[in-house]
Amino acid sequence: MAKIGWGRILAGVATVAAAGAAYVYFKQRTAKAPAYELVLADGPFEIRRYPALSVLATDQSGSRDRALGTGFGRLAAYMFGEGREGDELPITMPVLAEPLAEGAWRIRFLLPEEASGDTIEPPGENIAIAVVPAREVAVMMVPGKPTDRLLKSRTGELQRWLKDQGRVAAGLAEHAYYTSPLKPGAQRANEVWLPLAG
Repeated sequence: MAKIGWGRILAGVATVAAAGAAYVYFKQRTAKAPAYELVLADGPFEIRRYPALSVLATDQSGSRDRALGTGFGRLAAYMFGEGREGDELPITMPVLAEPLAEGAWRIRFLLPEEASGDTIEPPGENIAIAVVPAREVAVMMVPGKPTDRLLKSRTGELQRWLKDQGRVAAGLAEHAYYTSPLKPGAQRANEVWLPLAG
């Protein structure tokens, strides 16, 4: 029996992973975003009012990048029909990442309007279907590669702007990802969100 070197095995794994990532990237290019009411626009800052949104969520530990990557893969597999009956569910952007505690994140996919907990098969382990209540969020756009340092800096800017508006945040900053990590950094479009007190 011929021996297969680890180099060839790893190359095969990398090829499969790249193909999967490219598939997700293609799906993201045609993804829709939920409708919202624009309350205020001021340069790179906005206040938006979103309706209640159905989401698919998973809690992951580790760094932001690691939690986002693991959570994204788990949720994408479910959306594309892995391990359940029924058709693929279309991706709706953005993908949301919410810090829970030190070293823990909740990753959320927005479900399309036609999907809900009553119409799709219950997800497996460590995936839940939930509803994010209607809310207002303060938003700052973050073009470029979303590094921890950049996101922290933009969060500080958003907090200062929010204070100038006389508004108060109701929670920690969330990150909204609109484009695939496969896109060059300068072409990525992401945002920092701060949920607002009523």
